[in-house]
Amino acid sequence: MALRADWQDQLKRAHDELGFQHVRFHGLLSDDFGTFVRNKNKLVHSFFNCDRVFDFLLSIGMRPFVELSFMPAALASGDKTVFSYKANVTPPRNYKQWSTLIERLVSHCAERYGSREVAEWFFEVWNEPNLRAFWDGTQRDYFRLYRHTAEAIKNVDKSFRVGGPATAKSDWIEDFVEYCERNEVPADFISTHHYPTDGYNNTENTEQQLFKSQRGIMRQVAQDTRRYARGRPVYYTEWNASSNPRNPLHDEPYAAAFVAATILEANGLVEGYSFWTFSDIFAENYFPSTPFHGGFGLLNLHGIAKPTYRAFELFHAVGDRLSLVDGLHETVDCNVVQMDSSVTILLTNHTTPGHSIEIEQLEIRLDNAREPVKASIERIDEDHANPKRLWVEMGQPEYLSSREVDQLHDASRVATEKQPFEYHDGTVFLKATIPPHAVAAITMEFRNA
Repeated sequence: MALRADWQDQLKRAHDELGFQHVRFHGLLSDDFGTFVRNKNKLVHSFFNCDRVFDFLLSIGMRPFVELSFMPAALASGDKTVFSYKANVTPPRNYKQWSTLIERLVSHCAERYGSREVAEWFFEVWNEPNLRAFWDGTQRDYFRLYRHTAEAIKNVDKSFRVGGPATAKSDWIEDFVEYCERNEVPADFISTHHYPTDGYNNTENTEQQLFKSQRGIMRQVAQDTRRYARGRPVYYTEWNASSNPRNPLHDEPYAAAFVAATILEANGLVEGYSFWTFSDIFAENYFPSTPFHGGFGLLNLHGIAKPTYRAFELFHAVGDRLSLVDGLHETVDCNVVQMDSSVTILLTNHTTPGHSIEIEQLEIRLDNAREPVKASIERIDEDHANPKRLWVEMGQPEYLSSREVDQLHDASRVATEKQPFEYHDGTVFLKATIPPHAVAAITMEFRNA
């Protein structure tokens, strides 16, 4: 997928408009990428496709978060695979050969891009080894794989960052840290994944799991992981509203409200969160054709921004001086972001399915304020920045004309509307109506002092 022009166009857009700095993806070592294959009974290394992808990332100002997976068939101890591209999930038959592959790959990157550049990357070992679908070995087998990988990377340059265990459900963190410390194995960072549907019966469908999910779970698990990491940087290299690649909520305002609420709740706990995924150009199971099919992406197949994309866009535009706000509510969260000549009030109204949520009439007071020159509001909800709604009204066409694509692009945009306010004696008074599963940003602009 990373060699497709449309994938690359969408990633560049996510970098330019959302500020994304790294990208992570599966399959760098899988056979269809040709990194290490057996050709006429001879083992052959080829880093050409890796170079094409990494060259592109650097050309647009991004860097790879390198996931070292899956097992080349020429090294595999078995034939168990996952996904449509048959990614081998078995341990290496020969760990020395695996170490050689990793060392050659990393050495090649250092020679091509320079050690100073590669020292800014992250090397993450495998993907979700605690799930049988992704790792056919034991925890002990994974720790062995990790040790050989980490030592191979450090043999190239001790400044290069390597980490794991890249587990699902924030699992194995304590065991992994203890293993690394006990055996003096380098672990420069901790990586793991979490979705709000984690921790429930896998026989239940996603809707049943979502009804049981807990609002604010990302903050809770991140706090635990940070404690278990014992001072190491923590990265959540997968998260989304659910782990189902065909969940209709991914295309709807619900997901935008989840994203916004999660960012605000978990802000500052860990070094990075990697949203899974930036695009619906994604082929783990099959390549879809329906424009809105519940895919993980922030952008759909045609590059039409979903409500989640617009939530990231709002947050990227408002600055980073975040302040908490007095007042508690079961579903509404309010935060203030200050810039030199403006203040933005970020509002979300969100909870998980099955829990009570209503339209809320909010009254907001901003004390110790100068008189605003103007105020505006931007909304993401059922009636705003919601292209799927228009697509449904179109009759849910599977294949879009260029005219329909243009209409859906227009429907995806966030409109800026005038926000009424009152100002008395250093206090700004505002009122706003926030529907269920909505995001709103009220921005007040001031004259420069």
